[in-house]
Amino acid sequence: MKVLKKNLADEVTWQYEGVVLSREENAITLEALFNRDDMPFMDITLKRNDRFVETFYSDRWYNIFEIYDRDDDHFKGWYCNIGKPAIIEDDFVSYVDLALDLWVSADGTQTVLDEDELDELNLDDELKRRVYDGLKELQIFLKTKNPPC
Repeated sequence: MKVLKKNLADEVTWQYEGVVLSREENAITLEALFNRDDMPFMDITLKRNDRFVETFYSDRWYNIFEIYDRDDDHFKGWYCNIGKPAIIEDDFVSYVDLALDLWVSADGTQTVLDEDELDELNLDDELKRRVYDGLKELQIFLKTKNPPC
């Protein structure tokens, strides 16, 4: 299945392939391999072919990526994008990225990322409220979630 990340103008800014693991009425979970060169990120290193288990929701203002190491499959953390609810079709899932991100380390430490990029989008008050409501919901959800086994 193709994943399409879009900007506010509805233009595709990144795309890649994933394999469907499960599908529910308002969500889909895919597995995809990280397709960029190794790079340090926060308290980990993202490696080419790290395994991402990505859940997209058609009724929530975020998506959640569980990240597993390519070499030993240990859990590294959650990377979450704040964005408009996903559009889930038979052969693709797409979402509009709203810049703000949340990184949650395997130990539960939460870091909000890219607030400067959010400011540059000049969102109207309603859209900005939805962004921060989505972030708050995500932070609460991940505070009560233990790392996957």
